[in-house]
Amino acid sequence: MNDQIVQLTWQSHTGFVYRLSDFRFLRNFSYSGEGWGLATDGHEIYLSDGTADIRVLDPGTFVEKRRFSVHDGNTRITQLNELEFVEGELFANIWQTDRIARISPQTGEVLGWIDLKGLLSPVYRLESGAVLNGIAYDPKQKRLFVTGKLWPSIFQIELVPKK
Repeated sequence: MNDQIVQLTWQSHTGFVYRLSDFRFLRNFSYSGEGWGLATDGHEIYLSDGTADIRVLDPGTFVEKRRFSVHDGNTRITQLNELEFVEGELFANIWQTDRIARISPQTGEVLGWIDLKGLLSPVYRLESGAVLNGIAYDPKQKRLFVTGKLWPSIFQIELVPKK
């Protein structure tokens, strides 16, 4: 965002900011809790910490502006991990599952689920850490990519309505 790369640490409560053009370190910032995922809509930064809450940060100061809880009906959805903005929705993979929640960034409501069960062959699931853990979106070509920890590939997927 703003020609910068923002990096979180998982448990050290420190984030780092680098210049996009040459990866030069610019500054660091502090935050409470764990750092699990970041995404931006171009105006704000969204941070997940493994709970059901998403924090919305000011992109200049990294100060929390607001937060919202993610829910599917009356059920709070926890273990929110990797985040990505896709066409106005916030996508979040649910740690240790093959599911991605499509979330309203205004209300926290789950708008739908992406089920990726069966995408990765069981041959590559022998280690417990081989879990879905990466989402990327190419807005110019409208392409969605997913991958995971210890996965041998990145998959380009197409979302199709449930029949």
